[in-house]
Amino acid sequence: MNMAAGTGGQRRATVVDVARHAGVSTATVSRVMNRNYPVATATRERVEAAMRELGYVVNAHARALAGVSGRTVGIIVNDVVDPFYAYIARGVEREASAGDRLCLVCCTQGDPQRELAFIELMHERRADAVVLVGGSFADRAYQSELARRAHELDAGGAKLVLCGRPSLGENDPTVGVEYDNEGGAFALTDHLIAQGHERILYLGGPVGLSTTIDRIAGHRRALELRGVERDPELEQPGAFSRSFGYRRMTELLREGLDFTAVFAANDIVAAGAAQAMEEAGLRIPQDISLVGYDDIPVAQELRPRLTTVRVPLEEMGRQAVRVALNGGDEDDWRAPTTGRLRLGTHIVVRDSVAPPHPTRRTARGSAAPHHS
Repeated sequence: MNMAAGTGGQRRATVVDVARHAGVSTATVSRVMNRNYPVATATRERVEAAMRELGYVVNAHARALAGVSGRTVGIIVNDVVDPFYAYIARGVEREASAGDRLCLVCCTQGDPQRELAFIELMHERRADAVVLVGGSFADRAYQSELARRAHELDAGGAKLVLCGRPSLGENDPTVGVEYDNEGGAFALTDHLIAQGHERILYLGGPVGLSTTIDRIAGHRRALELRGVERDPELEQPGAFSRSFGYRRMTELLREGLDFTAVFAANDIVAAGAAQAMEEAGLRIPQDISLVGYDDIPVAQELRPRLTTVRVPLEEMGRQAVRVALNGGDEDDWRAPTTGRLRLGTHIVVRDSVAPPHPTRRTARGSAAPHHS
Protein backbone atom coordinates (compact mmCIF):
# COMPACT_ATOMS: atom_id res chain seq x y z
CA MET A 1 0.00 0.00 0.00
CA ASN A 2 1.38 3.41 -0.94
CA MET A 3 1.54 5.58 2.20
CA ALA A 4 3.01 9.11 2.09
CA ALA A 5 6.13 9.66 4.16
CA GLY A 6 5.56 11.09 7.63
CA THR A 7 6.30 10.27 11.22
CA GLY A 8 8.12 6.96 11.29
CA GLY A 9 8.08 6.90 7.49
CA GLN A 10 4.29 6.66 7.32
CA ARG A 11 1.34 9.00 7.58
CA ARG A 12 -1.69 8.09 9.66
CA ALA A 13 -4.20 5.87 7.85
CA THR A 14 -7.47 7.48 6.73
CA VAL A 15 -11.01 6.18 6.16
CA VAL A 16 -10.20 6.10 2.42
CA ASP A 17 -7.18 3.84 3.09
CA VAL A 18 -9.31 1.47 5.19
CA ALA A 19 -12.04 1.35 2.51
CA ARG A 20 -9.51 0.59 -0.25
CA HIS A 21 -7.78 -2.08 1.86
CA ALA A 22 -11.10 -3.81 2.68
CA GLY A 23 -12.51 -3.39 -0.82
CA VAL A 24 -15.59 -1.45 0.35
CA SER A 25 -16.92 2.11 0.15
CA THR A 26 -16.04 4.80 2.69
CA ALA A 27 -19.76 4.86 3.63
CA THR A 28 -19.51 1.20 4.67
CA VAL A 29 -16.42 1.95 6.80
CA SER A 30 -18.37 4.79 8.45
CA ARG A 31 -21.29 2.47 9.21
CA VAL A 32 -18.96 -0.08 10.79
CA MET A 33 -17.34 2.59 12.96
CA ASN A 34 -20.55 4.29 14.06
CA ARG A 35 -22.64 1.09 14.27
CA ASN A 36 -25.62 3.12 13.09
CA TYR A 37 -26.61 0.91 10.11
CA PRO A 38 -26.71 -2.86 9.55
CA VAL A 39 -23.60 -4.27 7.85
CA ALA A 40 -23.10 -7.93 6.84
CA THR A 41 -20.97 -9.81 9.37
CA ALA A 42 -18.33 -10.81 6.80
CA THR A 43 -18.05 -7.20 5.57
CA ARG A 44 -17.78 -5.85 9.14
CA GLU A 45 -15.02 -8.35 9.95
CA ARG A 46 -13.13 -7.42 6.77
CA VAL A 47 -13.32 -3.67 7.62
CA GLU A 48 -12.26 -4.26 11.23
CA ALA A 49 -9.33 -6.40 10.06
CA ALA A 50 -8.26 -3.60 7.67
CA MET A 51 -8.46 -1.06 10.50
CA ARG A 52 -6.26 -3.24 12.71
CA GLU A 53 -3.70 -3.86 9.96
CA LEU A 54 -3.45 -0.15 9.13
CA GLY A 55 -3.43 0.94 12.78
CA TYR A 56 -6.53 3.08 12.18
CA VAL A 57 -7.60 4.76 15.44
CA VAL A 58 -11.32 5.16 15.90
CA ASN A 59 -12.95 6.68 18.97
CA ALA A 60 -14.81 9.87 19.80
CA HIS A 61 -11.71 11.68 21.06
CA ALA A 62 -9.61 10.78 18.04
CA ARG A 63 -12.37 11.87 15.65
CA ALA A 64 -12.71 15.19 17.45
CA LEU A 65 -8.95 15.74 17.32
CA ALA A 66 -9.02 15.05 13.61
CA GLY A 67 -11.65 17.75 13.18
CA VAL A 68 -14.44 15.36 12.22
CA SER A 69 -16.44 16.38 15.29
CA GLY A 70 -16.86 19.97 16.48
CA ARG A 71 -17.99 18.82 19.93
CA THR A 72 -15.03 20.20 21.83
CA VAL A 73 -14.58 22.15 25.07
CA GLY A 74 -11.32 24.00 25.60
CA ILE A 75 -9.91 24.82 29.03
CA ILE A 76 -7.08 27.31 29.47
CA VAL A 77 -5.14 27.17 32.75
CA ASN A 78 -1.92 28.63 34.07
CA ASP A 79 -0.37 25.31 35.10
CA VAL A 80 -1.69 21.72 35.30
CA VAL A 81 0.57 20.82 38.25
CA ASP A 82 -1.06 23.40 40.55
CA PRO A 83 -3.98 21.56 42.23
CA PHE A 84 -6.21 24.67 42.03
CA TYR A 85 -6.17 24.42 38.22
CA ALA A 86 -6.00 20.63 38.14
CA TYR A 87 -9.23 20.11 40.10
CA ILE A 88 -11.14 22.68 38.04
CA ALA A 89 -9.79 21.02 34.88
CA ARG A 90 -11.01 17.64 36.15
CA GLY A 91 -14.50 19.06 36.65
CA VAL A 92 -14.49 20.52 33.13
CA GLU A 93 -13.22 17.27 31.60
CA ARG A 94 -15.77 15.09 33.41
CA GLU A 95 -18.70 17.31 32.47
CA ALA A 96 -17.46 17.57 28.86
CA SER A 97 -17.08 13.77 28.66
CA ALA A 98 -20.58 13.28 30.07
CA GLY A 99 -21.83 15.24 27.05
CA ASP A 100 -19.63 13.24 24.61
CA ARG A 101 -17.32 16.19 24.11
CA LEU A 102 -13.57 16.21 23.86
CA CYS A 103 -11.76 18.37 26.42
CA LEU A 104 -8.55 20.07 25.31
CA VAL A 105 -6.35 21.54 28.05
CA CYS A 106 -3.92 24.39 27.28
CA CYS A 107 -1.33 25.85 29.69
CA THR A 108 -0.34 29.52 29.51
CA GLN A 109 2.47 29.47 32.10
CA GLY A 110 1.24 32.90 33.15
CA ASP A 111 1.61 34.49 29.70
CA PRO A 112 -1.52 36.50 28.73
CA GLN A 113 -0.50 36.46 25.05
CA ARG A 114 -0.49 32.65 25.06
CA GLU A 115 -3.93 32.82 26.66
CA LEU A 116 -5.27 34.97 23.80
CA ALA A 117 -3.60 32.71 21.22
CA PHE A 118 -5.21 29.60 22.74
CA ILE A 119 -8.66 31.22 22.61
CA GLU A 120 -8.04 31.96 18.93
CA LEU A 121 -7.01 28.33 18.37
CA MET A 122 -10.15 27.03 20.10
CA HIS A 123 -12.27 29.37 17.97
CA GLU A 124 -10.65 27.96 14.82
CA ARG A 125 -11.45 24.45 16.08
CA ARG A 126 -15.10 25.49 16.48
CA ALA A 127 -15.09 24.63 20.20
CA ASP A 128 -18.51 24.76 21.87
CA ALA A 129 -17.03 26.53 24.89
CA VAL A 130 -13.69 27.91 26.05
CA VAL A 131 -13.15 27.96 29.83
CA LEU A 132 -10.63 30.51 31.06
CA VAL A 133 -9.50 29.65 34.60
CA GLY A 134 -8.00 31.75 37.39
CA GLY A 135 -7.54 35.38 38.32
CA SER A 136 -6.70 38.15 35.87
CA PHE A 137 -4.72 41.39 35.84
CA ALA A 138 -6.50 44.68 35.05
CA ASP A 139 -4.56 45.42 31.87
CA ARG A 140 -6.75 47.50 29.53
CA ALA A 141 -5.18 46.35 26.24
CA TYR A 142 -5.40 42.70 27.28
CA GLN A 143 -9.02 43.05 28.48
CA SER A 144 -9.93 44.71 25.17
CA GLU A 145 -8.39 41.82 23.18
CA LEU A 146 -10.15 39.29 25.40
CA ALA A 147 -13.51 41.03 24.87
CA ARG A 148 -12.96 40.99 21.09
CA ARG A 149 -12.35 37.24 21.14
CA ALA A 150 -15.37 36.71 23.39
CA HIS A 151 -17.55 38.50 20.80
CA GLU A 152 -16.04 36.37 17.99
CA LEU A 153 -16.82 33.15 19.88
CA ASP A 154 -20.33 34.37 20.69
CA ALA A 155 -21.00 35.23 17.02
CA GLY A 156 -20.05 31.63 16.14
CA GLY A 157 -22.45 30.17 18.71
CA ALA A 158 -19.76 29.36 21.29
CA LYS A 159 -19.17 30.81 24.76
CA LEU A 160 -16.14 32.12 26.61
CA VAL A 161 -16.49 31.11 30.26
CA LEU A 162 -14.66 33.16 32.90
CA CYS A 163 -13.99 30.75 35.76
CA GLY A 164 -12.85 32.40 38.99
CA ARG A 165 -12.32 35.84 37.49
CA PRO A 166 -14.39 39.04 37.14
CA SER A 167 -16.50 39.87 34.07
CA LEU A 168 -15.17 42.08 31.29
CA GLY A 169 -17.96 44.67 31.51
CA GLU A 170 -21.64 45.33 30.88
CA ASN A 171 -21.75 44.36 27.20
CA ASP A 172 -19.57 41.34 27.80
CA PRO A 173 -20.95 38.24 25.95
CA THR A 174 -19.16 35.84 28.32
CA VAL A 175 -20.67 33.62 31.01
CA GLY A 176 -18.98 33.06 34.34
CA VAL A 177 -18.58 30.84 37.36
CA GLU A 178 -17.28 32.59 40.47
CA TYR A 179 -16.76 31.60 44.08
CA ASP A 180 -17.12 33.77 47.19
CA ASN A 181 -13.43 34.60 47.34
CA GLU A 182 -13.71 37.77 49.42
CA GLY A 183 -16.26 36.18 51.77
CA GLY A 184 -13.99 33.21 52.44
CA ALA A 185 -11.07 35.48 53.32
CA PHE A 186 -13.30 37.58 55.59
CA ALA A 187 -14.51 34.46 57.45
CA LEU A 188 -10.97 33.12 57.86
CA THR A 189 -9.56 36.37 59.28
CA ASP A 190 -12.62 36.70 61.52
CA HIS A 191 -11.90 33.18 62.82
CA LEU A 192 -8.31 34.18 63.68
CA ILE A 193 -9.44 37.36 65.44
CA ALA A 194 -12.04 35.39 67.41
CA GLN A 195 -9.18 33.17 68.64
CA GLY A 196 -7.41 36.30 69.98
CA HIS A 197 -5.08 37.15 67.08
CA GLU A 198 -4.61 40.80 66.08
CA ARG A 199 -1.16 40.70 64.49
CA ILE A 200 -2.02 38.59 61.41
CA LEU A 201 0.52 38.31 58.58
CA TYR A 202 -1.07 38.04 55.12
CA LEU A 203 1.45 36.15 52.96
CA GLY A 204 1.53 35.58 49.17
CA GLY A 205 -0.60 36.22 46.10
CA PRO A 206 0.62 38.29 43.11
CA VAL A 207 0.01 42.03 43.37
CA GLY A 208 -2.76 43.20 41.03
CA LEU A 209 -4.22 39.73 40.44
CA SER A 210 -8.01 39.76 40.90
CA THR A 211 -7.81 36.71 43.21
CA THR A 212 -5.31 38.49 45.49
CA ILE A 213 -7.30 41.74 45.46
CA ASP A 214 -10.47 39.93 46.61
CA ARG A 215 -8.73 37.92 49.34
CA ILE A 216 -6.94 40.94 50.79
CA ALA A 217 -10.21 42.91 50.63
CA GLY A 218 -11.95 40.24 52.73
CA HIS A 219 -9.04 40.15 55.17
CA ARG A 220 -9.08 43.95 55.59
CA ARG A 221 -12.86 44.06 56.00
CA ALA A 222 -12.68 41.59 58.90
CA LEU A 223 -9.94 43.63 60.58
CA GLU A 224 -11.99 46.81 60.20
CA LEU A 225 -15.26 45.33 61.48
CA ARG A 226 -13.47 43.85 64.49
CA GLY A 227 -11.71 47.13 65.23
CA VAL A 228 -8.21 45.75 64.60
CA GLU A 229 -5.74 48.31 63.25
CA ARG A 230 -4.28 47.39 59.85
CA ASP A 231 -0.49 47.40 59.55
CA PRO A 232 0.78 47.61 55.93
CA GLU A 233 3.93 45.72 57.00
CA LEU A 234 1.76 42.69 57.69
CA GLU A 235 0.68 42.45 54.04
CA GLN A 236 3.40 40.60 52.16
CA PRO A 237 2.13 39.68 48.66
CA GLY A 238 4.12 37.49 46.26
CA ALA A 239 3.83 34.31 44.23
CA PHE A 240 1.26 31.57 44.84
CA SER A 241 4.11 29.12 45.43
CA ARG A 242 5.66 26.97 48.11
CA SER A 243 9.10 28.46 47.42
CA PHE A 244 7.80 32.00 48.00
CA GLY A 245 6.07 30.98 51.24
CA TYR A 246 9.26 29.35 52.50
CA ARG A 247 11.66 32.10 51.42
CA ARG A 248 9.61 35.09 52.57
CA MET A 249 8.67 33.49 55.89
CA THR A 250 12.34 32.70 56.56
CA GLU A 251 13.23 36.36 55.90
CA LEU A 252 10.42 37.78 58.03
CA LEU A 253 11.28 35.56 60.99
CA ARG A 254 14.91 36.65 60.69
CA GLU A 255 13.85 40.30 60.57
CA GLY A 256 11.71 39.87 63.70
CA LEU A 257 8.39 41.13 62.33
CA ASP A 258 5.69 41.02 65.03
CA PHE A 259 2.85 38.56 64.27
CA THR A 260 1.08 35.69 66.02
CA ALA A 261 -0.79 34.20 63.04
CA VAL A 262 -0.21 33.75 59.31
CA PHE A 263 -2.94 33.90 56.66
CA ALA A 264 -1.24 32.23 53.69
CA ALA A 265 -2.81 33.27 50.37
CA ASN A 266 -3.24 29.60 49.45
CA ASP A 267 -2.45 26.17 50.89
CA ILE A 268 0.75 25.82 48.85
CA VAL A 269 2.14 29.09 50.28
CA ALA A 270 1.10 27.78 53.73
CA ALA A 271 3.14 24.60 53.17
CA GLY A 272 6.26 26.66 52.40
CA ALA A 273 5.66 28.92 55.42
CA ALA A 274 5.22 25.84 57.66
CA GLN A 275 8.58 24.48 56.53
CA ALA A 276 10.29 27.80 57.35
CA MET A 277 8.67 27.88 60.81
CA GLU A 278 9.75 24.31 61.54
CA GLU A 279 13.34 25.10 60.56
CA ALA A 280 13.24 28.16 62.86
CA GLY A 281 12.20 25.92 65.77
CA LEU A 282 8.63 27.26 65.92
CA ARG A 283 5.61 25.04 66.56
CA ILE A 284 2.22 25.36 64.88
CA PRO A 285 -0.13 26.38 66.48
CA GLN A 286 1.56 26.71 69.90
CA ASP A 287 3.96 29.45 68.74
CA ILE A 288 2.28 30.70 65.54
CA SER A 289 -1.13 29.88 64.06
CA LEU A 290 -1.32 29.20 60.33
CA VAL A 291 -4.22 29.14 57.85
CA GLY A 292 -4.44 28.68 54.08
CA TYR A 293 -6.97 28.91 51.25
CA ASP A 294 -8.45 26.45 48.65
CA ASP A 295 -8.49 23.20 50.70
CA ILE A 296 -6.39 21.17 48.29
CA PRO A 297 -4.97 17.79 49.51
CA VAL A 298 -1.81 19.34 51.02
CA ALA A 299 -4.04 20.98 53.67
CA GLN A 300 -4.78 17.55 55.18
CA GLU A 301 -1.27 16.23 54.56
CA LEU A 302 0.43 18.97 56.62
CA ARG A 303 1.05 18.31 60.32
CA PRO A 304 -0.78 19.79 62.08
CA ARG A 305 -3.61 19.61 59.54
CA LEU A 306 -4.33 23.02 58.06
CA THR A 307 -7.35 25.21 58.77
CA THR A 308 -8.32 26.66 55.39
CA VAL A 309 -11.16 27.83 53.12
CA ARG A 310 -12.91 25.22 51.03
CA VAL A 311 -13.34 26.26 47.37
CA PRO A 312 -15.56 23.88 45.34
CA LEU A 313 -12.96 23.55 42.59
CA GLU A 314 -14.23 20.49 40.72
CA GLU A 315 -17.82 21.73 40.92
CA MET A 316 -16.69 25.06 39.44
CA GLY A 317 -15.30 23.16 36.46
CA ARG A 318 -18.52 21.18 36.00
CA GLN A 319 -20.68 24.30 36.27
CA ALA A 320 -18.45 26.16 33.80
CA VAL A 321 -19.39 23.63 31.12
CA ARG A 322 -23.07 23.59 32.14
CA VAL A 323 -23.47 27.36 32.18
CA ALA A 324 -21.84 27.61 28.75
CA LEU A 325 -23.83 24.86 27.08
CA ASN A 326 -27.23 24.93 28.83
CA GLY A 327 -27.23 28.15 30.82
CA GLY A 328 -26.73 26.25 34.09
CA ASP A 329 -28.86 23.66 35.83
CA GLU A 330 -32.46 24.00 34.71
CA ASP A 331 -33.80 22.53 37.95
CA ASP A 332 -31.55 24.69 40.11
CA TRP A 333 -33.09 26.61 43.01
CA ARG A 334 -31.33 29.80 41.95
CA ALA A 335 -33.05 32.59 40.05
CA PRO A 336 -32.82 32.36 36.22
CA THR A 337 -29.19 32.65 35.25
CA THR A 338 -27.78 36.04 34.34
CA GLY A 339 -24.81 34.31 32.78
CA ARG A 340 -22.82 34.37 36.04
CA LEU A 341 -23.00 31.67 38.68
CA ARG A 342 -21.58 32.19 42.17
CA LEU A 343 -20.62 29.24 44.38
CA GLY A 344 -20.12 29.43 48.13
CA THR A 345 -16.97 28.94 50.20
CA HIS A 346 -16.62 27.95 53.85
CA ILE A 347 -13.95 27.51 56.49
CA VAL A 348 -12.68 24.02 57.27
CA VAL A 349 -11.41 24.14 60.87
CA ARG A 350 -8.59 21.70 61.59
CA ASP A 351 -5.61 21.83 63.95
CA SER A 352 -3.38 24.76 62.92
CA VAL A 353 -4.99 27.58 64.93
CA ALA A 354 -4.81 28.25 68.68
CA PRO A 355 -5.02 31.39 70.83
CA PRO A 356 -1.74 33.36 70.80
CA HIS A 357 0.76 32.23 73.43
CA PRO A 358 1.19 34.89 76.13
CA THR A 359 4.99 34.93 75.72
CA ARG A 360 4.95 34.51 71.93
CA ARG A 361 6.14 37.76 70.36
CA THR A 362 8.28 38.22 67.26
CA ALA A 363 8.59 42.00 67.53
CA ARG A 364 12.02 43.52 67.28
CA GLY A 365 13.62 43.36 70.71
CA SER A 366 10.75 41.29 72.20
CA ALA A 367 10.75 37.93 73.92
CA ALA A 368 12.19 34.92 72.15
CA PRO A 369 9.94 32.06 71.02
CA HIS A 370 8.52 30.09 73.92
CA HIS A 371 9.30 26.38 74.14
CA SER A 372 7.78 24.27 76.89
